[in-house]
Amino acid sequence: MADVLMNKEQIMEVIPHRDPFLLIDEILEMELGSKVKARKYIKEDDFWFKGHFPNYPVTPGVLIVEMLAQAGAVCMLSMPEHKGKIGLFGGIDKAKFRRQVVPGDVLDLEVEIIRQRGPVGTGKALATVNGEKAVSCEITFIVADGSKG
Repeated sequence: MADVLMNKEQIMEVIPHRDPFLLIDEILEMELGSKVKARKYIKEDDFWFKGHFPNYPVTPGVLIVEMLAQAGAVCMLSMPEHKGKIGLFGGIDKAKFRRQVVPGDVLDLEVEIIRQRGPVGTGKALATVNGEKAVSCEITFIVADGSKG
């Protein structure tokens, strides 16, 4: 089993997400601003299973994309120059959903930043269960000031 680089409390020091919408449990590896490996333990009592779907629990693909985005946000917002900022979605491209993710699965999340120009960047993202592809996509993000108003 991989060592944990950051736990949930440490992740919350970097990104503003909180329960029930903090959707990653651990950061396993990270090269600041370049790539990250994170993990989400899919539990039977995760909030979405109550309605998606009763008697057939499946993690919504869009939430897996959000998990990937949160992992990428930790990678970018851990950089000293981005402290206190937030990551916003700019786009989702080439999304493919290949495998259902169900309670008991351990979802490994990998994001590699493939382009960045100013506050806008793109990450190549992959979610797997036991090495089997579940979701792949490209995520465009914007690093924004974390204060509103």
